Amino acid sequence: MRRITVILLNTLRTLSFEKLLKLAKLAVPHPLFSILGFYATVKSFVVAQKYFPKTNSNNGIGNAFRHALWTGLIMMYGCKISSPKKALSFCKRMTDLHEELFPNEPLEKKMDLHNNQVGMDLFMEMLQGIHRQFFETNFLVDKILEKTKTAKILENLDDDFGNDLVYLKTD
Repeated sequence: MRRITVILLNTLRTLSFEKLLKLAKLAVPHPLFSILGFYATVKSFVVAQKYFPKTNSNNGIGNAFRHALWTGLIMMYGCKISSPKKALSFCKRMTDLHEELFPNEPLEKKMDLHNNQVGMDLFMEMLQGIHRQFFETNFLVDKILEKTKTAKILENLDDDFGNDLVYLKTD
């Protein structure tokens, strides 16, 4: 947990005043969603580290798993306090803002946004069979781990892999 706190503080230090304002504009009107989104961020890092200790922080399969889990967890926690529609809206805004605040190379950005969408779509699909108040983290983890087995390597900005996870070839 200490490592995550250090990472968070170092990350916030890198943000300009303008970027901090954008973050505040998202968080202040929605304090509960923001707290739960932060918790989902921490939880996704911890779980991804457990399953993918070598690739969760680079552009490998662990990163794809982490992004899909991150958005799924934001959705899961958000649905416990509000409607799926509102949770989805906040999740999309939060994860898109992350990509804006911490820009990547175009292929990395496409990978992250794609895997974020996979997580949101997976949650909404699974929600059809599970009441949102009874949804648990392990439901998502199991399904996303299954998806890692069929993940595809993203090589071009034009690639479209539908609802499969994507990752970049790492050395």
